[in-house]
Amino acid sequence: MATRSFAEPLNSLINELSKLPGIGGKSAQRLAFYMLSMEERDAEAIAEAILEARRTMQRCPVCGDLTDSEICGVCADAARDRSVICVVENPRDVAAFERMKGYTGLYHVLHGAISPMDGIGPDDIGIRQLLIRLQQSDEVKEIILATNPSIEGEATAMYAAKLIKPAGIRVTRIAHGIPVGGELEYADDVTLSKAMEGRRDL
Repeated sequence: MATRSFAEPLNSLINELSKLPGIGGKSAQRLAFYMLSMEERDAEAIAEAILEARRTMQRCPVCGDLTDSEICGVCADAARDRSVICVVENPRDVAAFERMKGYTGLYHVLHGAISPMDGIGPDDIGIRQLLIRLQQSDEVKEIILATNPSIEGEATAMYAAKLIKPAGIRVTRIAHGIPVGGELEYADDVTLSKAMEGRRDL
């Protein structure tokens, strides 16, 4: 939280920075003072990069990942295995799996997880889009549910499995080599690789 001892423009900057995830009041103050010490052209470059990303990035109409193209690079890649779709909660998780370099299938990004406490139900995330995608393709043989190993992630995986299984598609869940309550984006490559190798049927 900004203190009243700062001038209003600085208070405003600190308040905006403190809205970022993982940035508390003290971190926001440090960032704000650092930004004020930057060359004007460097500050403008940061501001322009944010605006440009906001203007150009959109959700891929196929998988929901973020892209600046009509279709994301993974969906457009003819070499990817189209019989497997890995379902993740957010675009950061796609980046984590791509770093691993061992997965060659496609993705589906839900943009969230079922969380009744937060008022997020199945209709608020991309499960319906996943079902439509499966209905429109006869290539998919396996769905890997790679939602986070949290209460919300587990609930989302179980709900999705219940809807997908009647279609005769194999549904697997990544193994819990990732600690419960952890986040996929922070997992190291070996842990993520082992979790993928040890996935199980639901």
